[in-house]
Amino acid sequence: MADEQVDLTKRLPRGAIPSPRSDLAAAMPHIPDASIAVPPSFLMWPIEMSSWNNYVYGDCVTAEEAFAKATAAPQTFIPLATAVAWATAHGYLNGAGLSAVLTTMQTAGFPFNNKTYDDGVHNSVNWTNPAILQSAIFSHGPVKIGVAAEDFQTAAPGQHGIVTPGTSGWTMYGYPPTNGSQEDHCTSLCGYGTLAQLVTLFAQHKLTVHPVAGMPTGICYAMFTWNSIGIIDQQSMLNMTHEAWIRNPVTIIK
Repeated sequence: MADEQVDLTKRLPRGAIPSPRSDLAAAMPHIPDASIAVPPSFLMWPIEMSSWNNYVYGDCVTAEEAFAKATAAPQTFIPLATAVAWATAHGYLNGAGLSAVLTTMQTAGFPFNNKTYDDGVHNSVNWTNPAILQSAIFSHGPVKIGVAAEDFQTAAPGQHGIVTPGTSGWTMYGYPPTNGSQEDHCTSLCGYGTLAQLVTLFAQHKLTVHPVAGMPTGICYAMFTWNSIGIIDQQSMLNMTHEAWIRNPVTIIK
């Protein structure tokens, strides 16, 4: 099963349900390992990318899991059909909580090639602290985030740039402040650095980024959603994000 041929300019499905506050409160937070030197810029890139049919279904939380498996070592591409079947079997095809999927993936991961691709234990991440977030991306990334995505495809007043599903290299800044009740989508942070540093790192993957006019030049983040990776500024990330998680490790093969 390949990615469905759909109109990528229409409002695409989301499907994230905010994790219960009790799960967030009980989660062990990611604490940076002082022995690991975190570089000033970093970008992880998947061996292969897909929408994992988040173009058609609200399976974004599952799609992010497949993205993580394709991106973190040992970089295993989970086929679209496998991800959709997994989401269907567990009741996550059109709506799922991030913590629920993370928990299920620990013991009943993706079945592929006569093996099972599980997650390790998950920890919460303080995404408002740049040092902690960058440590999480570098040492345990990608970082799974729950966001409010209402303005991803149609810019809000004061917003510059939008997500271009299926085409990487988009940029976006000025994303409006949101609240937890607006959380409806799951994306993944796979890189960080100044705008210039990320543009250079994208170029290493044969992607020429043309930042939208006025894009802040300070710390930005690389974000996956809808079969694409783009760049958002730090304030936009803060304005859209309402929870963040790592897996330690991202992949356990059984």
